[in-house]
Amino acid sequence: MTTTAMMCIGCGMPMRTPNDHCLGDVSKPFCTYCGRENGELKSYDEVLAGMAGYLQGTQGLGEDAARQTAAMMMAHLPAWRQR
Repeated sequence: MTTTAMMCIGCGMPMRTPNDHCLGDVSKPFCTYCGRENGELKSYDEVLAGMAGYLQGTQGLGEDAARQTAAMMMAHLPAWRQR
Protein backbone atom coordinates (compact mmCIF):
# COMPACT_ATOMS: atom_id res chain seq x y z
CA MET A 1 0.00 0.00 0.00
CA THR A 2 1.37 3.42 -0.97
CA THR A 3 0.60 6.53 1.03
CA THR A 4 1.17 10.10 0.04
CA ALA A 5 2.24 12.59 2.65
CA MET A 6 1.19 16.20 2.48
CA MET A 7 4.20 18.48 2.15
CA CYS A 8 4.62 21.51 4.44
CA ILE A 9 4.18 24.73 2.45
CA GLY A 10 6.84 26.44 4.57
CA CYS A 11 9.75 23.99 4.73
CA GLY A 12 8.82 21.04 2.52
CA MET A 13 8.78 18.48 5.33
CA PRO A 14 6.53 15.48 4.64
CA MET A 15 3.60 15.46 7.06
CA ARG A 16 2.66 11.81 7.45
CA THR A 17 0.67 11.97 10.70
CA PRO A 18 -1.63 14.53 12.33
CA ASN A 19 1.12 15.30 14.86
CA ASP A 20 3.36 16.49 12.01
CA HIS A 21 0.85 19.29 11.27
CA CYS A 22 0.81 22.54 13.25
CA LEU A 23 -1.19 21.94 16.45
CA GLY A 24 -2.02 18.44 15.17
CA ASP A 25 -4.60 20.04 12.84
CA VAL A 26 -4.55 18.28 9.48
CA SER A 27 -6.31 21.24 7.87
CA LYS A 28 -3.14 23.31 8.45
CA PRO A 29 -0.91 23.06 5.36
CA PHE A 30 2.25 23.65 7.40
CA CYS A 31 4.15 21.57 9.92
CA THR A 32 4.65 21.82 13.62
CA TYR A 33 8.07 23.47 13.09
CA CYS A 34 6.68 26.19 10.80
CA GLY A 35 3.67 26.96 12.94
CA ARG A 36 3.35 29.25 15.91
CA GLU A 37 1.62 28.30 19.16
CA ASN A 38 -1.43 30.26 17.99
CA GLY A 39 -1.66 28.16 14.81
CA GLU A 40 -0.32 30.79 12.37
CA LEU A 41 2.52 30.27 9.94
CA LYS A 42 5.84 31.67 11.18
CA SER A 43 7.48 34.46 9.20
CA TYR A 44 9.89 33.79 6.34
CA ASP A 45 12.83 34.84 8.53
CA GLU A 46 11.78 32.51 11.36
CA VAL A 47 11.42 29.52 9.03
CA LEU A 48 14.69 30.39 7.28
CA ALA A 49 16.53 30.45 10.61
CA GLY A 50 15.01 27.11 11.61
CA MET A 51 15.87 25.45 8.32
CA ALA A 52 19.41 26.86 8.36
CA GLY A 53 19.91 25.52 11.88
CA TYR A 54 18.61 22.13 10.81
CA LEU A 55 20.99 22.05 7.84
CA GLN A 56 23.92 23.05 10.02
CA GLY A 57 23.18 20.30 12.51
CA THR A 58 22.36 17.51 10.09
CA GLN A 59 24.49 18.32 7.04
CA GLY A 60 27.48 19.97 8.68
CA LEU A 61 27.11 23.17 6.65
CA GLY A 62 28.56 26.44 7.88
CA GLU A 63 26.17 29.24 8.83
CA ASP A 64 26.34 31.13 5.51
CA ALA A 65 26.09 28.00 3.36
CA ALA A 66 23.17 26.73 5.44
CA ARG A 67 21.26 30.04 5.09
CA GLN A 68 21.90 30.14 1.33
CA THR A 69 20.82 26.52 0.89
CA ALA A 70 17.69 27.04 2.99
CA ALA A 71 16.78 30.18 1.01
CA MET A 72 17.16 28.30 -2.29
CA MET A 73 14.97 25.46 -1.04
CA MET A 74 12.33 27.82 0.33
CA ALA A 75 12.12 29.76 -2.95
CA HIS A 76 10.33 26.75 -4.45
CA LEU A 77 7.77 26.31 -1.67
CA PRO A 78 4.18 27.61 -1.91
CA ALA A 79 4.34 29.85 1.16
CA TRP A 80 7.28 31.87 -0.19
CA ARG A 81 6.93 31.85 -3.99
CA GLN A 82 5.39 35.33 -4.07
CA ARG A 83 8.22 36.89 -2.02
